[in-house]
Amino acid sequence: MRILYDGLVYKLQTQGGISRYFGNLISSLPEEFSPIITGYRSKKIRYPSHLNLKKHLYPFAGLAPKRLSEPLGRYFFEAVTAIDNFDLMHPTYYWLHTGQDLKSYSKPVVVTFHDMTHEIFAQQMDSTGQTSRVKHRAAQAADVIICISENTKKDVLERYSISEDKVKVIYHATDLDINMSYGSETVPTCPYFLYVGSRNSHYKNFEILLKAFSKVLSINPDVTLCVVGLELNQDEQVMANSFKISHAIQLYSSVDDHHLAKLYRCSTAFVYPSLYEGFGIPLLEAMACGTPVVASKASCFPEIVDDAGLLFDPNSVADLADILISMLDGSIERDRLIQKGCQRSKLFSWERTVEETCKLYKLL
Repeated sequence: MRILYDGLVYKLQTQGGISRYFGNLISSLPEEFSPIITGYRSKKIRYPSHLNLKKHLYPFAGLAPKRLSEPLGRYFFEAVTAIDNFDLMHPTYYWLHTGQDLKSYSKPVVVTFHDMTHEIFAQQMDSTGQTSRVKHRAAQAADVIICISENTKKDVLERYSISEDKVKVIYHATDLDINMSYGSETVPTCPYFLYVGSRNSHYKNFEILLKAFSKVLSINPDVTLCVVGLELNQDEQVMANSFKISHAIQLYSSVDDHHLAKLYRCSTAFVYPSLYEGFGIPLLEAMACGTPVVASKASCFPEIVDDAGLLFDPNSVADLADILISMLDGSIERDRLIQKGCQRSKLFSWERTVEETCKLYKLL
């Protein structure tokens, strides 16, 4: 079966959750599948590997003025798409390299919806509504929509007039596990709470973690907040200074998977204060690496964590602070949470993700 993957997402993000998802999916397809990927030739882009993979890479990106390169690129992708006799298309994003509508293809189309942040947080994420409109068209054109959680499926069905029958939930997975966490990488020797991920939008709710941590620090001055991600922005630095916690924040701007796994395992707990995500991969990473999870009660997090973590009111500083303090003073059984988290994480695997996706492909 020949599957065409329009590789636009690799142009939009050289690293990231969506590109990793498609990388794992394509690389793990059984040999009976022949994946085809379109994209741009670039040393910065790492495309998936597969025994039967065929790549159509536009060679002139950056070599011609933009006003010439973009039309030439669209023509290139239209041409290679037309000559390759694929059976099914699974674009890596909601629109294509060619700029064509998904409805313009006579072959079955599968689209993965990772979240509905553009619609739910439109003012921050999509003020012009352009991305939301493209996503809406993609949802209407798709023969099947893959959602990465039941919560995302609910959000899709609430916003689009489509049949529930064409929406299928297939969960994500993680590459991290506890066996990766015993290297020589440096981690704090004092107790620390861990935050992993971007903080570039209000819905990430990072401010409530800073406020709660300030209360924890006032009781236990030896604790640290480790943040994996970009440096604190100006607003975050102002908050950290005003809460008098700047000295207790340790930043890791770039870590490999082994270092990240060790940061998870050695932490007192992983904290996820976000108000919304499509799935929440760091939750799965934390459970797989053997650390307790403290997550907000919002979005899909109760669905992913179930009873293997502690949930708090995302609008309550006191609720989060009380849980973190209890983690430090031993009144919460960390070992029980760690064990349940490890068991829970085993329910999610790339093997299962690929198997369920391939079954779906064969039905079309």
